[in-house]
Amino acid sequence: MKLTCLSKGDGFQYPPCHMLDLCGFRILIDCPLDLLAITIFSPLPCDVSFEASEDPSLDAQNPIPKKQKLERQLTPADLVCAEPWYKTVKALHLWEVSLIDIVLISNPMGLLGLPFLTQNPRFCAKIYMTEATAKIGQLMMEDLVSMHMEFRCFHGPDNSSFPGWIKDIDCEEVPALLKKFVFGENGDDLGSWMRLYSLDDIESCMKKTQTVKFAEEVCYNGTLIIKALSSGLDIGACNWLINGPNGSLSYVSNSIFVSHHAKFFDFHGLKGSDVVIYSDFSCLQSAEVTENGCISPDPDYNHVSTISDKKDENLAASLLNTEDSLEEIEKLAFVCSCAAESADAGGSTLITITRIGIVLQLLELMSNSLESSSLKVPIFVISSVAEELLAYTNTIPEWLCEQRQEKLISGEPSFGHLKFIKEKKIHLFPAIHSPNLITSWQEPCIVFAPHWSLRLGPSVQLLQRWRGEPNSLLVLEDGISLGLGLLPFRPIAMKVLQCSFLSGIRLQKLPALVSFLQPQIVLVPDAVNQRINLGEMKTKSVLYYSENETLRVPRIADNADLEITTDLVTKLSWRKLRQHENIGIARVKGELLMEDGKHRLVSGLEQEESSGKARPLRHWGSVASESLLDALLKMGVTGSIEHSTGENGSEDNSIIHVTNPSSGLIETSEIGTAIITDNENVASQIFLAIDRILDGI
Repeated sequence: MKLTCLSKGDGFQYPPCHMLDLCGFRILIDCPLDLLAITIFSPLPCDVSFEASEDPSLDAQNPIPKKQKLERQLTPADLVCAEPWYKTVKALHLWEVSLIDIVLISNPMGLLGLPFLTQNPRFCAKIYMTEATAKIGQLMMEDLVSMHMEFRCFHGPDNSSFPGWIKDIDCEEVPALLKKFVFGENGDDLGSWMRLYSLDDIESCMKKTQTVKFAEEVCYNGTLIIKALSSGLDIGACNWLINGPNGSLSYVSNSIFVSHHAKFFDFHGLKGSDVVIYSDFSCLQSAEVTENGCISPDPDYNHVSTISDKKDENLAASLLNTEDSLEEIEKLAFVCSCAAESADAGGSTLITITRIGIVLQLLELMSNSLESSSLKVPIFVISSVAEELLAYTNTIPEWLCEQRQEKLISGEPSFGHLKFIKEKKIHLFPAIHSPNLITSWQEPCIVFAPHWSLRLGPSVQLLQRWRGEPNSLLVLEDGISLGLGLLPFRPIAMKVLQCSFLSGIRLQKLPALVSFLQPQIVLVPDAVNQRINLGEMKTKSVLYYSENETLRVPRIADNADLEITTDLVTKLSWRKLRQHENIGIARVKGELLMEDGKHRLVSGLEQEESSGKARPLRHWGSVASESLLDALLKMGVTGSIEHSTGENGSEDNSIIHVTNPSSGLIETSEIGTAIITDNENVASQIFLAIDRILDGI
């Protein structure tokens, strides 16, 4: 088995991407887009000017190093005024697409780059994802295309095969930050920029997918059994369990143990896997690091010596601790309180978060909060797919947590937004220029609008409208740089709230998780080794992998199991080996197949004699002439032994001269045994004597 990390990603919006070689098959795991890269584009045409001024509050959060600032401050004029191109996984373009056999998609964000692959005529891989991931991911791609088309209306079409703005970026006057986004740290990212796909490309891509339910087994080519298990990250997000003839493998993507909307992380289903690939890089971003670069101590998870002594049920209980989920609820409640404060002061709130689970919970909490208060503030959701997406989330109880399922069973909607939509407290509109939105509009209000990059969609126009209002609030998700993200909208008087929501397993919980799963081999990012001690976990081996490097993983089992049906087993003529009495051997004729990930011996089995008297056709070992002569004497065959020596004086071979009941010759040597006689009965007796001495089949 070989694992290549094509990209470590960057949080929830840009999940990791891996290539796995397993049992002779090449498996691509996730195919995301780096949507943060489109922040290099200006959200408005070049003839729409912004008032440029210094904003110390934003400079403090601008990630541009001081050395670059001394060269030249980044200004809105530096942004690219052109139809945006989109950045895919750079290393993926180095692989021949026709050699990819399987594509596994773990969550909707890992689906956004897939149409770039499927539109290649040489692509022929089998694509697997959960039903919910397919539906939500398709809606997200369609919304992205819709926002891009609106953007294109501003800038006009660009049908060139090579973007002209690349030449403008490759100049000494351009700030280094923009060059890094376009060309990468090593200057080799240029080939990863692509023109966005179309709605037809999305439709063609989705027709090539095979959707699965949680814990549903699918078989690929009779060799691999693939199963999706809930990761808890979001609705439909999953981890993968792959069983093959040489063992089992678990792929653990970004996961959340306890979720308030999605089904919990099903880590019990991964227990006992031979190999675990841990690909959750988000733990490195959210971990609390001390001055020496190590993870801060945690009495529950960081003492590995204690973890190794815990029982499985205690480990599972520690992993399902609800502290993290309660902290997430507190964050959501804080966002609601900030929005209420802004509304009370006469300001509006713009929420650009697009994580479906977070949006659903915010809509519910915010509506309940406004209903219990005296504020009469409308909530608008502006997106081309908002109506279909919100309706869909109330029809999929099997993908939700138990609390949401119980609400549906009791006759209530899974999410509270359905009630508030019916009561006209939440308004859904496909676009900001919708006629009904214009007639229903009132301020202050609370608006959910994409895109989180602040370069596409209705968020651009709304941010431009409210950027000068100090009582208004902008809610962003962590991941976008405030310095670059808000650059086109400076000066900005709005209050800005940037939220960091849980996007994976906290690093302190990793030792407990691996100790519970008890794999023989666990693969983790090399950066994890620098942050936390994994040496005492309940696993035989820990291997570390790096981005753009291939890691070879040793085989777990040298021998594979063979399944034979009961009726065929009864027909086998077993023979115990003389040198290994605990091993039996039989000769068969049949067809060896690979079915459902296992070797099977199927019909076609033939035995020369079902009574067990079939004559062996193959023997192995060396024949001692003295032992052979003794065996012949017991059978009434007499003879004498003649030894010959080689040039160095050592014994070369032996010849047994058979004299009775008929003449014959038996020559034994290191390379074989030759029987020469004109009497068939004597030849049979000699063969039988040899059969009694040697192991054969």
